[in-house]
Amino acid sequence: MVSLTTPVCDFDQQAVDFALPGVDGQTWTLEKAKGPNGLLIMFICNHCPYVKAIQARLVRDCAELKALGVNSIAIMSNDPNEYAEDSFENMKAVSEKWQFPFPYVLDETQAIAKAYGAVCTPDFFGYNSDLKLQYRGRLDESRKEAAAENVRRDLFEAMKQVAQTGQGPLEQIPSMGCSIKWKE
Repeated sequence: MVSLTTPVCDFDQQAVDFALPGVDGQTWTLEKAKGPNGLLIMFICNHCPYVKAIQARLVRDCAELKALGVNSIAIMSNDPNEYAEDSFENMKAVSEKWQFPFPYVLDETQAIAKAYGAVCTPDFFGYNSDLKLQYRGRLDESRKEAAAENVRRDLFEAMKQVAQTGQGPLEQIPSMGCSIKWKE
């Protein structure tokens, strides 16, 4: 398992459109997913210990962001042939278990992960209401284990600022996680 960190936020980079199947039976697009004050696009998977460590916090923060007009969508781009735990059926099970308050979609061709420049799970892309990138950082200081309960909620605070001002914070700490499992 290779641990990677995300690149620095490329402010105002436009979100890339997609049409991906969700575990809810719907096809999700950028337009359908976005909220009135922004959109958080998360590249996650089922097997990664970094993602497993933050699932409860992810659910909490995305639910609270939705109340601020920022919707979220999770994209799974790993090759499930390499990691059976990342299969579409297991995506459904994980979404139900954690009661994801956001769509969980499959990027089977990996074209969307490549278009976004996603490098790891989790990899967060926070957009304003114009779908211009304002945040590319970590959820909080969790790694393979959840951080203490009282740590700063980096992603939540950044996206709250984006919802209120349209601008993300200039200081951002990269997310860290497992490399995306690319197809050969």
